[in-house]
Amino acid sequence: MNILLLGSGGRECALATSLAKSPRCDKLFIAPGNGGTAAIGTNVELDILDGNAVAAFAKEQDCGLVVIGPEAPLVAGVANAVRDAGIDCFGPNAAGARIEGSKDFSKQIMTKYDLPTAKYGTFSDSDSALRYIAEQGAPIVVKADGLAAGKGVTVALTQAEAEEAVVECFDGRFGAAGATVVIEEMMTGPECSMLAFTDGKTVYPMAESQDHKRAYEGDEGPNTGGMGAYSPVPIVTPEEHDAMVDVMKRAVAGMAAEGIDYRGCLYGGFMLTEEGPKLLEFNCRFGDPETQVVLPRLATDLVDVMVATAEGKLDQIELEWRDEWAVTVVLASGGYPGSYKKGLPISGIEDAAALDGVTVYHAGTKLEDGVFYTNGGRVLDVTALGNSFEAARDLAYKACSLISWDGMFMRHDIGARALRGREAWN
Repeated sequence: MNILLLGSGGRECALATSLAKSPRCDKLFIAPGNGGTAAIGTNVELDILDGNAVAAFAKEQDCGLVVIGPEAPLVAGVANAVRDAGIDCFGPNAAGARIEGSKDFSKQIMTKYDLPTAKYGTFSDSDSALRYIAEQGAPIVVKADGLAAGKGVTVALTQAEAEEAVVECFDGRFGAAGATVVIEEMMTGPECSMLAFTDGKTVYPMAESQDHKRAYEGDEGPNTGGMGAYSPVPIVTPEEHDAMVDVMKRAVAGMAAEGIDYRGCLYGGFMLTEEGPKLLEFNCRFGDPETQVVLPRLATDLVDVMVATAEGKLDQIELEWRDEWAVTVVLASGGYPGSYKKGLPISGIEDAAALDGVTVYHAGTKLEDGVFYTNGGRVLDVTALGNSFEAARDLAYKACSLISWDGMFMRHDIGARALRGREAWN
């Protein structure tokens, strides 16, 4: 089977790595891909937001499966075009992708189907939003309704910060994404993510994972796309795990009741509050860098899982997981998440990848004349498997120490809180 994968980040490199391992995968095309995916399959130039172009390429190359990595093509309806062309697709249609594409729609689903989440209000003008903030006080969370490249959420510790965030949204900072604003109460506790495969009927949860959003040690500095992750999450109790699984299943059932045939990965972002797990958000795709610690632990053939998901036959698959722990550390360009240089030569990737249990996923790289160069803010994701959390973490950092380029930086405390236990979040 020929497969087309859309995307260019570390998540897509992890997906490509797992897809290429399958004996069912003949040719793997990645659009547009990155320096690392070029060694796994064939990178192709393609407008991944143009559903007709994606479907035409998949037909031309006799692809039996299209896998959509990022959220933007899903929200744009690329999966609709692929399915209309008679090609299996892993990823929800535009109606399902609204679960991420519109925070208001997502909150409506949570509320209608009694899924635990923060109290909220939705506003289409600044005056009513500002009045709500004055009534509720701070701390409070302000979210642009639409996709804003991960920059549309403000955790405001003061009323002034919240008001400024509202004004920025309605003044056009996020374009159409900020035309509607969702304001919700701030919840407290550790965060964790649960990804799930679903064909709209059957829901198979994956192991929990925990991302590190802040740029610097001690969870300081600006938010990023993620500086590292680990899986499973040792502080999650069996009761919390079961509660999150129940939420994911009820979410899929709720969407089905709304007439949404959701086929792909559903991502639940949870806050582990004193009242139990509560939803922060839903995403309509695999997380990044969560994918880099979840997929290496999947023992079942990923192509089998994705085809069964696309064809509505997920109940015919049994998922098997490896017992190892997984830790990934993101190596980033100096200045990220602000401005940073590109085109810097990278050394040591092969040495790190040669360590038993280590995989180096490429996120922002390009390959020229056999040399890898930086080509993004998050450049590499160094993932290690180990028989214990500590062993995986130590191995990941050992591998990181072998890689370098001018200005490279990373967080040295990925997973440190988990080692200290639940009290580390108090």
